Amino acid sequence: MTFYFALLLLLVALAGAAQALLARRALRRLAATPAPTAPALPASLLKPLHGNEPGLDANLAACLAQRHAAPYEVLFGAADPADAALPVAAAAMAVSDTPARIISGGAVLGTNRKVSQLVHLAAGAQHPALVVSDADMRCPPHWLTAVTAPLAEPGVGLVTCLYRGEPADASAWSRLAALGIDWHFLPNAALGEAMGQANGCYGATMALSRPTLGRIGGFEPLLPLLADDHALGAAVRALGLKVVVSPVIPAHVMSEKNLTSLWNHEIRWARTVRLLNPAGYAGLALTHPLAWALLALAIAPGALTLVGLGAVLAARLALAQGVDAALAVPGGWRRWAWLPARDLLSAAVWVAGLRRGGVVWGAERYRLGADGRMVETGREP
Repeated sequence: MTFYFALLLLLVALAGAAQALLARRALRRLAATPAPTAPALPASLLKPLHGNEPGLDANLAACLAQRHAAPYEVLFGAADPADAALPVAAAAMAVSDTPARIISGGAVLGTNRKVSQLVHLAAGAQHPALVVSDADMRCPPHWLTAVTAPLAEPGVGLVTCLYRGEPADASAWSRLAALGIDWHFLPNAALGEAMGQANGCYGATMALSRPTLGRIGGFEPLLPLLADDHALGAAVRALGLKVVVSPVIPAHVMSEKNLTSLWNHEIRWARTVRLLNPAGYAGLALTHPLAWALLALAIAPGALTLVGLGAVLAARLALAQGVDAALAVPGGWRRWAWLPARDLLSAAVWVAGLRRGGVVWGAERYRLGADGRMVETGREP
């Protein structure tokens, strides 16, 4: 009986290895797809800020240095006028010719503080295309055109994009966080999009027109929700409009000071995905083949399980190599040596995400309702 259980685990692991190779191909195709270069639409870039995160100065400088043929402005927002991010924004604005403003001090309108800022920023925006971009995103110069041009196509209601990971520092925790994006989230999301099953709306970048935003009631309906990006995409699709994934891939700059910080961050993502799509979350078991292969080997040591483990390692290494080549990321074997630790950490996060529980976002703790609403339960010590 034990042998057959190990054999079942090995079959799951091998299916996951095949899935990894498919994800590798999907990402390489996405990265090779030319991003739209026209038309350039007048746009207002909405940038909610909270704290002086590592790399923030370079992130803000990048959004002020977009090569965009149409007029655009950048609106930086913070709930607290004394927020440490605002001097960084002011310094970036001082050396840029791009029109930019700071909007701060508005009332906190709901549990989701990011969405609260977006309500205030949208009210002050001047252009018809609105682009939401998180503070920890570092975007290439053609990004703004690439994520707004599809809005000119009939039937397109929202444009989003995937993103890669980039460590903000040399710490092991920031590096592991970035590798989780590169070797797990990004290729698997690319495969889901290629198969037409992801239905994604990725909150790091969301572009839509002001009329479309008005038709769904503005950002206000998203105020109590944790997964505001998913809800925004669903609301746009409910209008009969398409959500398009642009092939541009900006960098998500990751900064994690310790294992607890990294764990809390990834558990929040995992529990959000499970809440939104329980069946899809269960299917993510296939994305952790190394854990299943190791477990099979531990249960039934032998040539069969050892060969299976070797096949899984080869497939995961091929995925890592393919992702790095597609993204033009240097590192080679020094980077790939992190693969077993990153894969096993991702598997542990997936298992922990199966359990219901609260999440930590910034300094606050929240309990999640069945409808995705957040209820604040306290603050981190």
